[in-house]
Amino acid sequence: MKPLLLIASHLLTLVIGFAVGVYVLPILIAPEAPTQQAIEASTPTALWTATFRRDLQDSDALHWGEGAVSIGPQTISLVGKLAPGPDYKLYLSPEFVQTEADFKRLKPQMLRVGDVKTFNNFIVPVPQGVDPAKFNTVIVWCETFSEFITAAQYR
Repeated sequence: MKPLLLIASHLLTLVIGFAVGVYVLPILIAPEAPTQQAIEASTPTALWTATFRRDLQDSDALHWGEGAVSIGPQTISLVGKLAPGPDYKLYLSPEFVQTEADFKRLKPQMLRVGDVKTFNNFIVPVPQGVDPAKFNTVIVWCETFSEFITAAQYR
């Protein structure tokens, strides 16, 4: 009985350690977040603004965003915060979504803009040839775990 208890306790410790590592590693390796001045300098031609809010349907204590999003022809930026996590991607969507199910349903119609690597503010370049006017919503999605983080409708 004692060896079984030892094995179980060690496995539980391993699982907890792995989960903590998955959460903490992105924070440790994240580049320095852009300052508000850097964001303002990179978005002089922002055509739209929107707000990430914590109270969206599939947002929760571990998956959320808050702050002001600026969308322009060259960059999309956030002055605000995201819950830390791995493998965040920024998408443009033709419809506002606030659930994982809606994201997955509409993903073929969405455009992945790029990686979000910072959790306090971000600047993501818009790829050449992409027209944000063809969409109306910006979404942060965790690709690795298929988790909805946040979204904001800008048109």
